[in-house]
Amino acid sequence: MAILGGASVLPLKFYPVVAAAVAAEVAWYAARRRPYPWSETATSVAVLLMRIPMKLALAGVVAPVAWYAWTHRIATVPLDRWWGLTLLFAGEEFCYYWGHRLGHEVRWVWASHSVHHSPTALHLASAFRLGVTEVLSCGWLVYVPLYFLGFNPVAVAAMLALNLFYQFWLHTEAVGTLGPLEWVLNTPAHHRVHHASNPEYLDRNYGGVVIVWDRLFGTFAQASPGTPLTYGLAHVAPSGNPLVVCLREWTAMARDVTRARGIGTRLRQLFGRPGDSLSARGAALRQDIP
Repeated sequence: MAILGGASVLPLKFYPVVAAAVAAEVAWYAARRRPYPWSETATSVAVLLMRIPMKLALAGVVAPVAWYAWTHRIATVPLDRWWGLTLLFAGEEFCYYWGHRLGHEVRWVWASHSVHHSPTALHLASAFRLGVTEVLSCGWLVYVPLYFLGFNPVAVAAMLALNLFYQFWLHTEAVGTLGPLEWVLNTPAHHRVHHASNPEYLDRNYGGVVIVWDRLFGTFAQASPGTPLTYGLAHVAPSGNPLVVCLREWTAMARDVTRARGIGTRLRQLFGRPGDSLSARGAALRQDIP
């Protein structure tokens, strides 16, 4: 069902469901006389196709690490018991939250994850646009502790696949708020805030299926009524070229490292917060100049 520790690969039987959902959203746009972002969808599909060979590379790296951790586990969590599955869900959600948060707060990981935030319109096909350099950014390492604790790596991968399939439905403006569910679940409304590039909403709502960890760790934000959300990367011009979309942050990071002076400054360009990089500061300064 999924590559160990990496982003999921859905079973083929789910693809007709995904295609039907995208078609329904296209009809929703048409009914409201809103232009559907066909160009961005084409870029997202191109990125999705680029991911296929990269998933094989990711599997080649993750599988031996997962095998080592699993063979040296300190216990075995029984997944034929309800409490074992509950622990698996909670553990995967916890690791996903921190992996996602690292993807926003550590530039090395952001270089891959930024691809997902590059669309300037939030629609279901946006979920196709994920980074192709996961094997390099190493965000998958957050799941390794689960293997040592006794969770079967295949089961962790399956739970992650379900997590990401659930999140596919969050990438839309066609669904409003969901009442009391907003307190516990990650919903389309919460995920719209996550994708917003408005300064007050940056680096918020990292949860996968649940929003509980964001509420506990202070990263939750709710959209203010009447405030329009702006999507896309802050201070970065959008591009329809899938190679540019996938590699832009890596090239910017390499450029910043060569420009930086001193080991400490160079390390901050690699592992500091993305917004504090030389490229980000320069872009923000240029936009502030009248």
